[in-house]
Amino acid sequence: MSGAYSLARAGQWFLHSGIQDPAGGVARFYRADLKQNKPVSTEITGYTASALMFLYDETQEEVYLDRARLTAHFLCDHAWDHALQTFPFEHPSPSGASDHHSYFFDCGIIIRGLVSVWRVTKEDKLIDIAAAASRGMIADFHSGSDYHPILELPAKAALERKDQWSRMPGCYQTKSALGWWEVAEITGEQPLKDAFLEMIGMGLRTYRTFLPGAVERPRVMDRLHAYSYFLEAMYPLLHRPECVEAYAFTMNAVARYLRDISPEFSRSDVHAQLLRARVKGARAVPVDVAAGREEAAALATFQAHSSDPRIDGGFLFGRRNGEMVPHANPVSTAFAIQALEAWRAFEAGEENPCRLPPI
Repeated sequence: MSGAYSLARAGQWFLHSGIQDPAGGVARFYRADLKQNKPVSTEITGYTASALMFLYDETQEEVYLDRARLTAHFLCDHAWDHALQTFPFEHPSPSGASDHHSYFFDCGIIIRGLVSVWRVTKEDKLIDIAAAASRGMIADFHSGSDYHPILELPAKAALERKDQWSRMPGCYQTKSALGWWEVAEITGEQPLKDAFLEMIGMGLRTYRTFLPGAVERPRVMDRLHAYSYFLEAMYPLLHRPECVEAYAFTMNAVARYLRDISPEFSRSDVHAQLLRARVKGARAVPVDVAAGREEAAALATFQAHSSDPRIDGGFLFGRRNGEMVPHANPVSTAFAIQALEAWRAFEAGEENPCRLPPI
């Protein structure tokens, strides 16, 4: 599993690995050790829609646009629950693998995937459902003081909160709320923009206490992934001094913990998120070029090189004590290709090395 990074091979992994089923749904990840996909995740399908549009933007190959349409249509025609006006966690839902739940974070990622496809296809259905889902998130998840992470369906009752980042509200939720901002840019719905700005305000009040958040170092690494979402949410607001200050603080904290914990446990998506943040935030925070080169080189090592098409070209989830975690992961792959292409463009001196919003 050694060799140079290749965008083309990553694209072929999305198209031909079997991570996406014929209807358009995408598995959470591929367990290479068990040779099987996890169930279809609506969130991961949303991420994949954005990744396919990124691949289309980079290559102009119509096959990626066609597959992105299929992915978006799956989200609208199969995953979207018209009666409840929300996206359940997995499809089908409920199932033997998962309860009938809806996740705040997942809904926002799906909305952003639909918007990414709409930007090119202009299909009314995509933006109509993205807008309805945005309004539904605000109505259903708001507790009065924050946003519940998970709801039980069909009652939309808040699931009990627990001491892990995905079961608690926090600054990481702002990336999901970024979908509201993106929808509002298209539809002109000011309440959606206002709700996003409210979420950013919540994040700015709490972000300094998000890390370490756990005693176990692997759990801290997992929180770096979530913490990086706060970085991505601030991209539209880096003209605001308070956001620039928060951006620099958060990016430096992620870099410090990543270097400290990586010899024991390292997630490829954290490398990608940090690298992408350096490039995207360059207009506000000077880029540490040496650190970026180190992160890009480390990130490239997670791309699988294999005779097995179910793995080859995809990015593996991480590395524990020097050994790869054998999960070919759509989100890791999506983040990695965008980060590495952005870094390539930055190093080449291109005027706009991060043309698209973060996947």
